[in-house]
Amino acid sequence: MTQAPHPVRLRVDDDLKRSRLTVFFRLLLVIPHFVWLYMWGLAFFGVVVFNWFATLFAGRTEDDVHSFLGRYVRYQTHINAYLLLIANPWPRFSGKPGTYPVDLELDSPQRQNRWATAFRLVLVIPAYVFSGVLNVVAQVIAIIGWFACLALGRMPKGMRDLVAYCLRYQAQTFAYLFLLTSRYPSLASGSGFQFEEA
Repeated sequence: MTQAPHPVRLRVDDDLKRSRLTVFFRLLLVIPHFVWLYMWGLAFFGVVVFNWFATLFAGRTEDDVHSFLGRYVRYQTHINAYLLLIANPWPRFSGKPGTYPVDLELDSPQRQNRWATAFRLVLVIPAYVFSGVLNVVAQVIAIIGWFACLALGRMPKGMRDLVAYCLRYQAQTFAYLFLLTSRYPSLASGSGFQFEEA
């Protein structure tokens, strides 16, 4: 019996080409996004706390709250994809779906177990620790990829795919933590991936 697709999926629609100029200045170019993410995060924290109580009592996340939290996680994914060189264009500031070559697809909110909601901060710990390990792996690959992109003008596919795997697991972890889904992050490499080579 096959399991249903994960409700949080990473779609990669990238041609692997990289602009050497923007790759060289990538850390500087991403600064405005980090500033906006920080400001957005101030409101985000309040909504996360509200959503935890609401989901605990109602058993599901409201559609508008799910949309707001989902856009934040998607925007964070866009920024990380840009910073880690698995996408080339400069991201937009909106976090809207379908606006970036490395995009996060989120299913609509479903009912959630109240006990799992109550203890979500405890339940997420193993996935969060492993996500931290994958984040280090992604950063190391991105540093190596930075030199490869400068030399070749493209990101090697295997490196891009490995960083995309790390990014997908991180997005699923945050989606689980922020109650966007009740499904635990998946280690299976085929779970939650869609590659569309341009």
